[in-house]
Amino acid sequence: MSERVIDLEKPILSRNDRLAAQLRERFRDTGTFVVNVLSSPGSGKSSMILATSARLRDAYGLRSAVIEGDIASDVDAQRMKAAGMPAIQINTGGLCHLEGNMIGQAVEALDGAVGLSKIDVIFIENVGNLVCPVDFDLGENLCVMILSVPEGDDKPLKYPGIFQHAGALLLNKVDVAPAFDFNREGYNRVLDDLNPAAPRFEVSATKGDGMDAWVSWLAEQVRGARASTA
Repeated sequence: MSERVIDLEKPILSRNDRLAAQLRERFRDTGTFVVNVLSSPGSGKSSMILATSARLRDAYGLRSAVIEGDIASDVDAQRMKAAGMPAIQINTGGLCHLEGNMIGQAVEALDGAVGLSKIDVIFIENVGNLVCPVDFDLGENLCVMILSVPEGDDKPLKYPGIFQHAGALLLNKVDVAPAFDFNREGYNRVLDDLNPAAPRFEVSATKGDGMDAWVSWLAEQVRGARASTA
């Protein structure tokens, strides 16, 4: 008797892609730009989102909200709310990524609480993982990959898929680089092969290094997306 293999991945991804397409259309209708933030745990995603949101507001008048994805707890969402940023928490209950149906529910909650048309930028803080989130489209305009200096310069070699997938690459915590043996030349050389088109920014979310250049570029992407749908 021949072995029968049931492939569950294709139906799951196909359903997710349909939901992502619906989300993307909804975001287009409300003029909302969506950034899917990817990284491993401890890279500084939350600090980056808070620092970026503040600069988008103060320098460009753009209003931001965040959808927080975690396996458990709402620590990051509470931190965002304390800073005055609308935030919706998603607990995945063990899943190592967010999916379109989860984002759909969070968007409904944001729309009810704030009004989606009043939000210029939504940051989706995905679950800290360098593998699974790449496979799931969330209807975003942009995927951002954050690597922090303490994680080491070899991450693009170990997890090439997520670095190839990203539309922008942020190297965070550059202010502590002197304390770590981080080979910038080697890191950039690998990225030249994996994803030469994505812009790269060296930043410190907490100290402010490089943040103006990153936020200026992001604001330009928001303006460009709006112009293309006008």
